Parts: sequence; structure tokens; C-alpha cells
Amino acid sequence: MNESVLSVHNLTVSVKENTGYKPIVNRCHFNLYENEILGIVGESGSGKSVTSLAVIGLLPKGILECTEGSIHYLGKEITHLSGKEWENIRGKDISMIFQEPMSSLNPSMKCGKQVAEILEKHTKLSTTDIKKEVISLFEKVKLPLPAQTYNKYPHQLSGGQKQRVMIAMAIACKPKVLIADEPTTALDVTVQKEIIALLKQLQQETKMSILFISHDLALISEIAQKVIVMYRGNIVEQNTVEEIFKNPKENYTKALIGSRPGLDGRLKRLPTIKTFLDNDFNPEFVTAEQRKKEHEKIYHSAPLLEIINLEKSYFSNAGLFRKSVFKAIDNVSFKIYEGETLGLVGESGCGKSTLGNAILLLDPPTAGQVFYRGTDITRLKPKEIKKLRKDLQIIFQDPYSSLNPRITIGKAIMEPMQVHGLHKNDKERKQKTIEILEKVGLSAEHFDRYPHEFSGGQRQRIGIARTVAVNPKLIICDESVSALDISVQAQVLNLLNDLKEHFGFTYIFISHDLSVVKYMSDEVMVMQKGQIVEKQEADALYERPQNSYTKKLIEAIPKGI
Repeated sequence: MNESVLSVHNLTVSVKENTGYKPIVNRCHFNLYENEILGIVGESGSGKSVTSLAVIGLLPKGILECTEGSIHYLGKEITHLSGKEWENIRGKDISMIFQEPMSSLNPSMKCGKQVAEILEKHTKLSTTDIKKEVISLFEKVKLPLPAQTYNKYPHQLSGGQKQRVMIAMAIACKPKVLIADEPTTALDVTVQKEIIALLKQLQQETKMSILFISHDLALISEIAQKVIVMYRGNIVEQNTVEEIFKNPKENYTKALIGSRPGLDGRLKRLPTIKTFLDNDFNPEFVTAEQRKKEHEKIYHSAPLLEIINLEKSYFSNAGLFRKSVFKAIDNVSFKIYEGETLGLVGESGCGKSTLGNAILLLDPPTAGQVFYRGTDITRLKPKEIKKLRKDLQIIFQDPYSSLNPRITIGKAIMEPMQVHGLHKNDKERKQKTIEILEKVGLSAEHFDRYPHEFSGGQRQRIGIARTVAVNPKLIICDESVSALDISVQAQVLNLLNDLKEHFGFTYIFISHDLSVVKYMSDEVMVMQKGQIVEKQEADALYERPQNSYTKKLIEAIPKGI
């Protein structure tokens, strides 16, 4: 093997507290070699990003500190360099693609200028040559219309395009080490596949070494040669991708592999990290016969909801006397039955969330009909719509922004009960709220806490509790697990299925994660450019997709080894 480009030896990173230092990353040890892609995998809070920030000298001063061990770059120790010394290395020799391009790019600066800044800092190129180099980088990362993109602001680009700008910025000075911190987490599977292919291609061209951080082992297997598995600040396993997948030694590694819904077979319940660590997982599969019986029962009745020729158009001024029309939903028709989970998949911008909002009349449709229990709800008066809100509910993608930070979660869950006049008084409502909190895996002591005191997975449970509080008939789950770690995601998916069984809910399950949609759904609809291009029973759709776009989506799912 070549000499290591980056060597991390017994690295401990600690958080500064009043009583001293508390380690959050413990004695980390690994080497990154030339022309190698090393994956670091683990859940939120496992220490992945803290380790990468230590490697690039970006630990927040006065809060986190390297209290033990060392980091060497090309044989030179860089653990405690000064800010000035780091400025000469960062961006030029060691570079980073951050997790969230929107918050990493300056919204008030054109994209080209942001990449040019790196070249101005680390090269002696003229202004003209820098602009040429940036446009050439934009071509290299396959941005459409590179010269025009140079003059665009970040908000004018899609998520995938913003991520490509970040990659162009990171590779501008041909670094020897590139740290990619969850660079595809919020992206569609197809865009994710393109970004992975792009990073591989750039790595082969430049021979740079990549530290690729993710919570998704299947994704890591698509790009890395070796993998480090982190759990609670410790490296628990380190091996080649093949060995990690075929012969994982640690229960935690087995849990990360097993918690993700698979495309083969259908488990009744997904395993979680806890069930693996407690050796308490006995896989139980749903048979084809059981599924067929269940479907006969569901589809034997009249539909709960019927959508006929639904359209949603947005108008914008295209000139003095002209208006341009954008059809976000284009002539959509389908039925959903009581007790069914209908999956809805498609790339960002295809109209999935717009369709959900149009059905609930949160953003009313411009044409078509929505029949709920035989009544066209698009014709209802505002007072009647308010009554209907109890039956038709939504679980939003980001629970934090849908909860009022100034209201305790107990009050937030009681509020819709009060609005709809449920239960006799606040005492009864409080009792009901505590019951619901316990049902979603929280407890009575959480009643008086505020949203910021909870983790992402707990906040998602609170969002679910708030929706369940009014005992609705139909719930639209809009990307409700997309931001969660694999194990937390497994817990929330199990919870949604338990609640469905207990309360008899009907779900429209919207997601860009196709393996999750397959696991949850009875039938799946595929949406592209505002239209439904395919609708089939979930297993049949994945085994025998009819539409070329569906085939493309399925091919892009990271499969693991």
C-alpha cells in the first residue's frame, strides 16, 4: 500500500464543560492512503462529522478541542496549527464538501464568484484565467450551461446543482484530501447516483484521497473501498467494504445493515439498533398469501378518497400582456381505500407535495375534483372545510418548523383537540395527550418540554402525536422520515404501521426513498413532471416496472453488496 496521505492516531475530541473536558470522540485511529476512498458510517451523534472537522481544523474554538492524539498530513503534524497556518492548507491541500449546500453557499453572491474566491486565495492566476478555470470546473462537475451558471445565485439552482457547485469549489485547487460530509443526504436517488459517479470519476482523474461520511451503509458500499463504523464516539469496526457487508463482526454494524428496509422480502417489523444490540431480533416475514388476503379486504369496499382530473397551475407574468403557466399537477386521477397505504414517489419538483397540499385544500387545486366519502370537498364552504380538517391530516417533512418553539409539546398536541371540540375539558385532553405521547414512544414527563429539547427522531414522534390527536381518517406523510437516521427511521416506520393497525388509519406516503416506500405501501404511484406515469401493487412495481422513468428510479437505489 502507498504511504498514508492522512494519518489519525488515537484522536480524542472533547467538549469543554465547567468541570473540565468531556470526550465525545474517543481515541480514533485510521489511515487514508493516496487514491483511496475511505467511508465513515454511523448515526447522528456518533462522532463522524466532529472527526472530519478536526481533520480540517474547523472545530469551534472554545467549545471543542483535540485533547489527545495526533493528525498527520503527508507526515507533518497538523493537530494544533494556528488559524493562519490552516488558511494555507484548507481549500488547497485538504478540502471539504459540506452536508447542506444552501447554508454553505453565500445567498447574496453569484456561484461563479464564490468558487473564484478559492482560486484567488491559493493561486496566482489572472482574473480572466480564474473565470475560465471556474467555467471549466463547472463543466467538469457536469453543471448545465456552465457560463450562465457562473452568474446565477444559489437560489436559482436545484439541490443537486448547488451540491455540484460545492464540489467544484472543493476540487478547485486539486486537493490531495477531499472530505465529503453527507454530500447526498437530501438528494433524490437519481441525483445521488450522479454525484457518487462524479466523485468517483474526479477521484480517478486527480488521484485524490476521499473521506466519505454517511449514515447509509448501502451508499458507502457504492463508493468506498474501506469502511470505518462509528458508534457513540468510538470506532467499533474497520474493514474493507466487502468484509463489512458479508461478515460484519459487531452487532451495531449488523444493525446498520439490517435496519434499512430491503428490496427482497417484506418484514412485519423493521429491526432497530436496540433489537440488534439486545440480540432480540427474530425476523418475521409477510407472506404473499397474507398480503393478498389483506388487499382483498382493503379493495373490496368503496374508495375513501377519489381524485378526478386534478390540476394545479401557477401563473407568472411573462411580459406586459402575457402570463406564463406552470402546471405543477397535470390531470391526475386515482383512488385510495380505507386502511390502505398508497406510496407516492418521484424526484424533487415532480409535484408530490403540491398534490398532497391540493388534496387537503391547503393550496387548493385550479381544476378537478376531490371526493371524500362521496362528497366533492373542493366545493365546500370555509366552515365545512374547517370541520373536515379533523378527518384529513398531514405529517410534515420538518417537524421542528411545524411546531411552535414557544409552546410546550403538551399544549401543541392539545391545541387541535380544542379547535375541534374533542373531549369534555382540558383535564381530559391532557390525559388523552399523555396517552398519545406514550403510544408514540415518549412519556408523561415530556408534556411540559419545548421542541428544542428533543432530538430529530423525537420531534418527528411529536409531529405524529399531534396529527393522531384528532383521530383522523386519512393522513398524508410528506417525506416524514427522510431526514432521520436509519435506525430512528426504522422506529418511526414501525410506529406508523402500529398506529395504522390500532386506529385504522389510511396513509398517502410521500417519499423520494424508494425502498422505504416499497416497505410501507400496498400500492405505489410514480410521479413525473406533475403526472402519474405508473401505478401498481408495490412488490409488482419493483419487480416489473412498466415505465422507463420508474426503471431509472429503481436502478438508482443503492443496493449494498
